[in-house]
Amino acid sequence: MGAYILRRLMLIVPTLFGIMLINFALTQFVPGGPIEQIIARMEGQGDVFSQIAGGGDAGMASQAGGDEKYLGARGLPPEFIAQLEAEFGFDKPPLQRFLAMMGNYLRFDFGESYFRSIGVIDLIVEKMPVSITLGLWSTLIAYLVSIPLGIRKAVRDGSGFDTWTSAVIIVAYAIPGFLFAILLLVLFAGGSYWQVFPLRGLHSDGWQELGFWARMGDYIWHITLPVIASTISSFATLTLLTKNSFLDEIRKHYVMTARAKGLSEARVLYGHVFRNAMLIVIAGFPAVFVSVFFGGSLIIETIFSLDGLGRLGFEAAVARDYPVIFGTLFIFGLIGLVMGIVSDLMYIWIDPRIDFEKRGA
Repeated sequence: MGAYILRRLMLIVPTLFGIMLINFALTQFVPGGPIEQIIARMEGQGDVFSQIAGGGDAGMASQAGGDEKYLGARGLPPEFIAQLEAEFGFDKPPLQRFLAMMGNYLRFDFGESYFRSIGVIDLIVEKMPVSITLGLWSTLIAYLVSIPLGIRKAVRDGSGFDTWTSAVIIVAYAIPGFLFAILLLVLFAGGSYWQVFPLRGLHSDGWQELGFWARMGDYIWHITLPVIASTISSFATLTLLTKNSFLDEIRKHYVMTARAKGLSEARVLYGHVFRNAMLIVIAGFPAVFVSVFFGGSLIIETIFSLDGLGRLGFEAAVARDYPVIFGTLFIFGLIGLVMGIVSDLMYIWIDPRIDFEKRGA
């Protein structure tokens, strides 16, 4: 097993390198880079150019040759464009920039945002509470509800309970998350009916001054609607996966043998079937948890006025904030690859009969 884990760890480096290389290469062909963003901002703010260029006459600048390599750069002095390129590091060849970036990332130096004057790590930590809230509670609620429900549906397969619960979770799965979020706002956040829950944020003003239980109550009060909206569509897949896994195991011969020996139904179900049936569901938990935990939800965050990783990624992509884009890609890519190894270890922990090393041989 140690050799298998070592091979997987060694594969992380080339895999992560390939992910970064492909995404870096794609950005070289995407228009509207950071320099174009600066130029666009200057066009929208007439006095910005004079401040950046050192107070030169705007009329003289408009008659300068400019550098047409960048969209909208006509009329800007070449010296100013060169200064911007040097500031952002674009005066170097792409390969040199990529290798320098990867060298910094291997030392876990992710630099600063182009437009926010804050380190990438600090920016991620700043946005993390929202993503922790949505990811943690959504994942835990989905598992706590879907696994018992899936087991009950498998035991009562074909019954009325199985039919109507399937209809409910399929309808919930079919409803777009943003539409359900808007419905919750309209109904329970003062949109048109009841003002039961707050409209935005993770806590109220003056939250720090409250006692522990009051803070917990205020926190739960604020997160109820966004957590429900982000969880509603996740029940169907997990519930049906649990049900089908249990049905496959219940129909096997060892279950019939256990029942023939006189074991109770609960002993058969939870003493024999559970471990085998839940192998796929539980072993995939680390990867699912991390994907939800770090992924963020742009639409849910926007609707409920939350500032998390979803909005951070979207805003960085729109602004072409490359340090944020590539820094978060490297961090989350590394975490995802490590979680793949953790998932394999979960399989072995749940069922020691599994041996990935022998299978690979």
